[in-house]
Parts: sequence; C-alpha cells; structure tokens
Amino acid sequence: MKAVTLNVSGMNCAHCKKSVESSLESFDSVDNISVNLETGHVSFKYDETSTDLNELTEAIEDQGYDVE
Repeated sequence: MKAVTLNVSGMNCAHCKKSVESSLESFDSVDNISVNLETGHVSFKYDETSTDLNELTEAIEDQGYDVE
C-alpha cells in the first residue's frame, strides 16, 4: 500500500468532504481516507498494483474539485 496526500481545491463543506470520500471509497484498493477541509489535503493509502493514481485523481475531479 502506498500512502498519498493530494492538494484538492474547492472543498469547503461537509458535503464536499463526503463527496470526495465516496469517490475514493468506490475503489476496493483504497483505505484510510482522510479529508481535511481547512488545509485542502486528502490523504489515503492505495494498492498501486491494482489502481493507478490517475484513476483516483480523476474520480475526485469528476466530483468537481481540482487536484493539484
């Protein structure tokens, strides 16, 4: 499992947090998701042998947020 922290802009409420969490939870290979609205950081662990990081960032971006 690889640990990652992404900078995600556009999150500012509990709905935003849940939306990002849900988009990542849809992947079986993702675990330990943490969303910090104050800093805009989204941290998680994922199995890089079964999921590409680009797939995960696209899932967040599909919810309307920008991943930097």
